[in-house]
Amino acid sequence: MNTPLGRLVVYTRKMEEMAAFYCRHFGFEAAVSEDDRILELRPPDGGMTILLHPASRGQKVGQSLVKLVFDVEDVEAFCATARDNGLTFGPVHTTSGYSFANAKDPSNNPISVSSRAFSNQVS
Repeated sequence: MNTPLGRLVVYTRKMEEMAAFYCRHFGFEAAVSEDDRILELRPPDGGMTILLHPASRGQKVGQSLVKLVFDVEDVEAFCATARDNGLTFGPVHTTSGYSFANAKDPSNNPISVSSRAFSNQVS
């Protein structure tokens, strides 16, 4: 059975700031229903939807074993544009035919941009 992964829930105490961050830097569109506390971030050209969910008092934010990775063909160019828009990535690393760079979102969750999906190493 082929069941695609369609949504990823990110818990946060900074709903509006997180929505603005992912919309500004990665082109998502925010959608929210009046009777739902989840804020849905829809990707610009398909792909996985991010659901922003209010974190409970007991949840520790920014301590995660998950990293959001965004596929970009040119990591250095993306990082330069992001820097101009207020998002600073760490150094660009190159390994096994692709590049990547890391940063944090407003809730201190790890994110990355990577050209791995465009590499000859990945099929």
